[in-house]
Amino acid sequence: MEQKLRVGILGATGMVGQRFISLLESHPWFEVVVVAASPRSAGKTYEEAVGGRWKMTTPMPEGVKKLVVMNVNEVEKVAAEVDFVFSAVDMSKDEIRAIEEAYAKTETPVVSNNSAHRWTPDVPMVIPEINPEHFEVIESQKKRLGTKRGFIAVKPNCSIQSYAPALSAWMEFEPYEVVATTYQAISGAGKTFKDWPEMVENVIPYIGGEEEKSEKEPLRIWGKVENGQIVPATEPKITCQCIRVPVLNGHTAAAFVKFRKKPTKEQLIEKLESYRGLPQELNLPSAPKQFIQYMQDDNRPQVKLDVDYENGMGVSIGRIREDSIYDFKFVGLSHNTVRGAAGGAVLCAETLKAKGYIGAKN
Repeated sequence: MEQKLRVGILGATGMVGQRFISLLESHPWFEVVVVAASPRSAGKTYEEAVGGRWKMTTPMPEGVKKLVVMNVNEVEKVAAEVDFVFSAVDMSKDEIRAIEEAYAKTETPVVSNNSAHRWTPDVPMVIPEINPEHFEVIESQKKRLGTKRGFIAVKPNCSIQSYAPALSAWMEFEPYEVVATTYQAISGAGKTFKDWPEMVENVIPYIGGEEEKSEKEPLRIWGKVENGQIVPATEPKITCQCIRVPVLNGHTAAAFVKFRKKPTKEQLIEKLESYRGLPQELNLPSAPKQFIQYMQDDNRPQVKLDVDYENGMGVSIGRIREDSIYDFKFVGLSHNTVRGAAGGAVLCAETLKAKGYIGAKN
């Protein structure tokens, strides 16, 4: 096996940064060599900087414990040590846009979990099974940035992963109107129940900014590359409500769909089960063998039983049935911090490496 690519994690001490570190432990292609965070963490070992705030269920990997945390703002210094970075920084959107571009301009590819660049026209926002062709826009972005190998790529919001993959599998039936309600886990806010005791036995009917993302981001994923930028699709129109529920990991969606070409329930199930994308064809390390599973039991999918399907990288769909107002309705479930956050970004990086966009600097 060729030498592993050297990876830096920006925002390494937060919950998504921790998820990146746990997912990349013993990764066959990538090795975490730099952890970077705010100036207050810089200079400490990673173990000291995180302290009692390790939020993963698996232990902190031995390989990162003694890494000295670098200052994320010392861009040139961090960039000199790595082949590419994952970004999970906790800053304002303007600050994130600026720092991610600064890293890209050091010829360091940035694969971001943040939302700041999701609507930058020449930044690809990709679910690798659905729209890997959007990575083509990177060439236009490099021209704008004046780089040869530096660029930014992003993954979409965690909430859409529970219903957008199903709609993607059904595109030939022309879905044109969707109503979705998402029931979102507290880890999506970077919290555990220990951090957020008021969420126990509680439901909060509002998550700032989430409904707009849930309605608009799928259309960008289904868009086309035209004249060096992504032009979003115009359909299906989506309206969404996003609700915070007392669950640690796992976003559930209840969705209703109208189709122009009327499918049968059997056709919808067959399309889900046979849906494959580039990560499956290339057998990428983090790719689920079966991206979408359909569960026949009326009581599934359930967070407790199904959130870790395909190591958290798969999507579970159930309860497809005809509706009295819409054509069909269904329930979806995805792991919000694996497929919906760090794992989705890792799969993007694997796809970018396979397509030749990411490689060793020297």
